[in-house]
Parts: sequence; C-alpha cells; structure tokens
Amino acid sequence: MAKLYFYYSSMNAGKSTALLQSSYNYRERGMSTVVMAPALDDRYGAGKVTSRIGLESEATTFSPEDNLFDLVQSMLADAPLHCVLIDEAQFLTKQQVFQLGEVTDSLNIPVLAYGLRTDFQGEPFEGSKYLLAWSDNLKELKAICHCGTKATMVLRMDEEGNAVREGSQVEIGGNDRYVSMCRKHFKKSYYG
Repeated sequence: MAKLYFYYSSMNAGKSTALLQSSYNYRERGMSTVVMAPALDDRYGAGKVTSRIGLESEATTFSPEDNLFDLVQSMLADAPLHCVLIDEAQFLTKQQVFQLGEVTDSLNIPVLAYGLRTDFQGEPFEGSKYLLAWSDNLKELKAICHCGTKATMVLRMDEEGNAVREGSQVEIGGNDRYVSMCRKHFKKSYYG
C-alpha cells in the first residue's frame, strides 16, 4: 500500500539532496518517478530541483491552481509511474495535499514530499500544516544552528543582517536571505 511521506526541516538540512537521491534509487531499479516543484521557485531556473551540493534534476512545475491528482493521473496514461516526489512542499495548498493523499490512496503511488515546517516568523506554511496532519509518515531532517544544536527554525535577514519581522510569508531566497537556527537563537534574534 502506497503512503504519503513528509520530510521536513529548516533550511540547509539536505531536503533537495534527499529527494534527488530517492528519485535516483527508484530509477536505478528500473522504476519511473516524477519530480515536481512549485513554479514560483525559479532560483535555479524554472522546472529544476537543485541541491546545494550540485545535484539537479528536471522537474514538472505546478501552480496553486493545478490539480495534482489529475496531473499525476494524466502521466499514467503515457507510462507507469512508481513514485511522485515533491520539492518545496510547503508551497502546496490544502487542496493539493488532499490530492496527493488521493494519489496514494486511489492510484497506489507513493508520494514523498520535502519542505519547510515553518516560515521566517515561526508560523506553519499551509502545505506543511496539512502534510503534518495528513501524512502517513513524518520524518525530520536535521540542520544545525551556529551554536551546534539542532536547527528547527528559519530566520529571514535583511541586507544588513538584521532579522526581518514582517512581510510576505513567501519570498524566494537562499543562504543570502535565510538562516537556520535553534528555537533559542531564533527567539533571541527575532524577539530581541
């Protein structure tokens, strides 16, 4: 029986690397996968998943309006599909998380979703909130704070290195804009 998996962490824990490794493992055994990524994340070019260590793969992009169950079902018309892998899963909508559950329940295809648990203000993303609630399996990937403890939070920084406390939940960026921290250092930086 297929399952819906959610691999979550703060930034810099290797989520995209783990996703690409999982896809490679399936393909090495002669199975087909589809790697999917939100269209809004175009840091490395649209339709790509790229890890910080240099691994990359082409990806099928989706927007909030897309029905992911219908998209996966249409792919099955062309060839068998053994696994769906979602990068930046925090950007999924509630309905899309439900649709991915339908992929596992109705099409019997495992779905591996990778994403952030919380935003720069410590609030859950919509996709993460419902993946945490509805996934069959949850797995935390570990990142490290500058103090050496487990990083569970993400802090957005301005150009001067100060914590950003307000703004849009979604602002695409990498190590130049975000820092992973433990809760203690997040609170100290964010709340002063």
